[in-house]
Amino acid sequence: MKILLLGGTKDSINIIEFIKKNYDAYILTTTTTEYGAKLANEGGSDATIARPIPKDELIEIIKNENIDLLIDATHPFAKHITQTSTSIAKELKLHYMRFERPTTNLENIDTSNVHYVNSFEDAGKLIAKEYSKGNVLHFAGANTMEDILKNVSTDRFYPRILKVEKSIEKCKQLNVNPNHIIPMNGAASTQENIDLIEKYDAKVMITKESGEIGGVINKIEAANAKDIAIVMIQRPQIERLNKNDIVSNLDELDAKLKNFF
Repeated sequence: MKILLLGGTKDSINIIEFIKKNYDAYILTTTTTEYGAKLANEGGSDATIARPIPKDELIEIIKNENIDLLIDATHPFAKHITQTSTSIAKELKLHYMRFERPTTNLENIDTSNVHYVNSFEDAGKLIAKEYSKGNVLHFAGANTMEDILKNVSTDRFYPRILKVEKSIEKCKQLNVNPNHIIPMNGAASTQENIDLIEKYDAKVMITKESGEIGGVINKIEAANAKDIAIVMIQRPQIERLNKNDIVSNLDELDAKLKNFF
């Protein structure tokens, strides 16, 4: 069995480790960064490609590598990639799975400081209107900064990003103060988030609804502890995604893989 895994998330590393432990499979993992590829290699991926891949090239890779199964384990907010992968699977009549991490269970969490919006531009507008004073912690990745900065000054903008060339270059393009960049190494704990709020005297935090594995609960708990606002961008709805192709945990993944092996 040859698997093409669209990765770059913690979920994708868990999938690699699970499959290599339980199945006889070759895994080729694609990520958009060298850092993501490094983690995939460490997790046991047989090969990696560390750059964005256009649709036509992805199709050629699938054909040339004789891929049997396409697993999309990209971030819940990587809407375009998921739409592209479903289109390719349909076009090539290829077995396909979408690993969709569950939404965060906030049933027992105080969400009184959470403000939901549908886009990053809406997040910037809300902050400009309701939280025009004080610093802003941006915990939503380098690629989302531009829409925030349409309405929020870089003078009070502090992004936590992976210190890779692509992200640093994005900060330069947007005139983000290099002294404002917070290096990121995986999801932070509640206390680490509290420390950052205190260090940068933040009054508002921006995050995605990226599930528990993305540290959402830790961020909310930190915001609550310091009584600051948290602006949360809700997940995009992905059209043409068949619910029968979606798995949300390794047990569900395992059940579907048994059909293929």
